[in-house]
Amino acid sequence: MKKFINDPAQVLSDALTGIRLAHPELRVDSANRVIFRGEATRPGKVALVSGGGSGHEPMHGGFVGTGMLDAACAGEVFTSPTPDQILAATVGADSGAGVLHIVKNYTGDVLNFEMAAELAAAEGVRVESVVVADDVAVQDSTWTAGRRGVGTTVVLEKIVGAAAEEGMDLDALAALATRVSESGRSMGVALTSCTVPAAGKPTFDLPEDEMEVGVGIHGEPGRSRVPLATAHEIARMLVDPIVHDFGDARGDAIVLLSGLGATPLIEQYLLYGEIAPLLADAGFDVRRVLVGDYITSLDMAGASLTVVRADDEFVRLWDAPVVTPGLRWGA
Repeated sequence: MKKFINDPAQVLSDALTGIRLAHPELRVDSANRVIFRGEATRPGKVALVSGGGSGHEPMHGGFVGTGMLDAACAGEVFTSPTPDQILAATVGADSGAGVLHIVKNYTGDVLNFEMAAELAAAEGVRVESVVVADDVAVQDSTWTAGRRGVGTTVVLEKIVGAAAEEGMDLDALAALATRVSESGRSMGVALTSCTVPAAGKPTFDLPEDEMEVGVGIHGEPGRSRVPLATAHEIARMLVDPIVHDFGDARGDAIVLLSGLGATPLIEQYLLYGEIAPLLADAGFDVRRVLVGDYITSLDMAGASLTVVRADDEFVRLWDAPVVTPGLRWGA
């Protein structure tokens, strides 16, 4: 294992120190491992709080800032944040207008966010939650009951974050978040395994001439293991299951093609060049697109495709200004 680390047990703490020093506009609560905006949530604004296991950067801490999250909890690598962490983020971000929890569908995350919401309610903080479950690869996985939550989370945080900045109230934000979540589908493929620092070895064995289709962002098994294919063939393996899952629901879309941590942009753009005409042939009008590393899996080579069916409101909120370490435009 060759990585920039000092001690496998201190990776998260050391990374949070780096985030604090690199982004003085953010406030890092090192004790609770929570990243907040530098300024307190303005009165009347609903706070958005998300989080999950580390190793998916820039998700979620990289999306804290104007136009997206107010706070993000960083669990250990591939491990859910604790209820106490989530409670600290919730209470710390609340301005009195309530808090929306944005949760990826992994059993530990869901349970711990639910417990934190109950604890926050006991402290007088109103919390609503949305669970993202957009991965079409498998119905259930080793980490979830139901589909896993992946790339739609990024799109949701951007759209709902913009609506929160405009002053939308908690009930309306929760309804908008649910609508975005239900509009998204994702599918991923891995060319290599990732290596968790504490383990020191690849999470799973994947021969040089094979790839995992439908892989999860923690290396969970996907739909199948098949011989390594061309980018043209891989694009169809990503697009077809998403199109099939949408059924007859086509139309305008926001698309995210995210690298999984060890795939260079030249390959990601090459792959998107194959994906775009397939989506057009399937009846999607791609209104906006992002290509890059936005929801990763440590050092895994591969990519994840997310398609969110979008109406004009989604597109308008997507275009609204955003200033975070991981996403920035319009400001």
